[in-house]
Amino acid sequence: MLDGFLAAFGYLFSLRSDLLGVPLPVPFLLMMLGTALGITVGAVPGLTGAMLISLTLPLTFSMDYATGHLDALILLVSMYVGSISGGLITATLLKMPGTPASIMTTLDGYPMAQSGKPGRALGLGISASFVGGMVSWFFLVLLAAPMAKISTKLGPYEFFSLVLMAMVLIASVSSGSLIKGLFSGALGILATMPGTAPSTGELRMTLGFVELNDGLKLLPVLIGLFAVGQVITDIIQIDRKPETVEVSREGMLMSWADWKRQLINLLRSSFIGTWIGILPGIGANIGSVMAYSAAKNLSKEPEKFGDGADEGIVASEAANNATVGGALIPLIAMGIPGSVIDAILLGALVIHGLQPGPLLFQSDPNAVCIIMVTMLVANVFMFAFMVSTVGWLAELMYVRRSYLIPAILVFCVIGSYALSNRMFDVWVMLAFGLIGFTLDRCKIPLAPFVIGLVLAPVAEEKLASGLMLYGGSYLPIVTRKISLAFFIVAAVLLVWPFIKARKRQAAD
Repeated sequence: MLDGFLAAFGYLFSLRSDLLGVPLPVPFLLMMLGTALGITVGAVPGLTGAMLISLTLPLTFSMDYATGHLDALILLVSMYVGSISGGLITATLLKMPGTPASIMTTLDGYPMAQSGKPGRALGLGISASFVGGMVSWFFLVLLAAPMAKISTKLGPYEFFSLVLMAMVLIASVSSGSLIKGLFSGALGILATMPGTAPSTGELRMTLGFVELNDGLKLLPVLIGLFAVGQVITDIIQIDRKPETVEVSREGMLMSWADWKRQLINLLRSSFIGTWIGILPGIGANIGSVMAYSAAKNLSKEPEKFGDGADEGIVASEAANNATVGGALIPLIAMGIPGSVIDAILLGALVIHGLQPGPLLFQSDPNAVCIIMVTMLVANVFMFAFMVSTVGWLAELMYVRRSYLIPAILVFCVIGSYALSNRMFDVWVMLAFGLIGFTLDRCKIPLAPFVIGLVLAPVAEEKLASGLMLYGGSYLPIVTRKISLAFFIVAAVLLVWPFIKARKRQAAD
């Protein structure tokens, strides 16, 4: 592993000659560009990291064949790191979280900024983001390889039960009711039905469209859900103007006393965020909520929370950035995305010819090390970039939507069309844009939809493999110990919310 890290660092800082013959560290420049773009997009309310990554993915197709997959990973992973961090700027200054992960930051960041200390509020958030990212990176390096080795011992039915558990877990922890989460996941599974059945090779649900013989392409669906759907929302709210806030750099850097006071809170929140990130589909916003609640419950001055408490900002930002490394663990080790952005990264890996999961450590260990090294360096660059440019980044909040929306729509169309050079994918993108907008307006979470879309084919393929291996018998699902354990957890997760609801009704 050490040799792999050294090779990855060497690749990240390697020099290449550009068109003018000037040697430049192209991979490192891609990392800087990705992190900066992620922070910038995260700082603009209404734009998300999922939107940025889904729009950027088509641009990576033209990268050099030999190293393009590594360059693409560097660019996309650094965007992931930056986008989670950038949301704290608008959450602190406008009470408008740039990303859902920064919702809890608004509770204390905004009151602190309004009390005349915007620099300190931003500084606490940036420092906590850095620590959370570094702690989760440590666990990514520590746990990814062992989890991958364990997962190689799993058979098809174990993987089927694991995927089933992940999908139920995603639905059960989604914002809103369990029914809405399950409904969203079911729609995602339905979207995987058109095309060729993996078990029989027969065409199904193509509705006479030859373009559907290979199923719906992942990229147009993702661009539609997260980019076009958000654009429609922004068009409706196009006249909304944010209040002007004066940004001061006073108190931006935490003092030694601040570090000592917040050390336990930083580590606890980072651990919570990492653990929540490992659990498939829960997301950074849930990690942030749990860390904030823990910090408040364990604080000596809980009454200050919601009025500008240092501990609240630190807990929220440390946790939501820690979920990045945590979510990458199941993605690399088992091919199971831990969040919506990880689902897009999973699609990026597949599109670039890589197989996420335990075999990735054998087939392309360079890619694994590149992901880990990129996350480490991107976190360091994120801290330096945000501290030095936070005043300029704050101005992005006032960019008019009427300038952004046309450019975003152009990229949406180009990105969808470039995948297979056909208009059909553009129509698919627009259709799923309407679907994403409708689901959002109905308060139905998009995460179960995307994870269902990505994981359903895996579950179907593993189930078919299991049936062939065991002569058409479903019994090994419950007779094999590991498969049974996953299946029981899935059943409990599915039933538990209904039991809790019935208990509440009985108590009332």
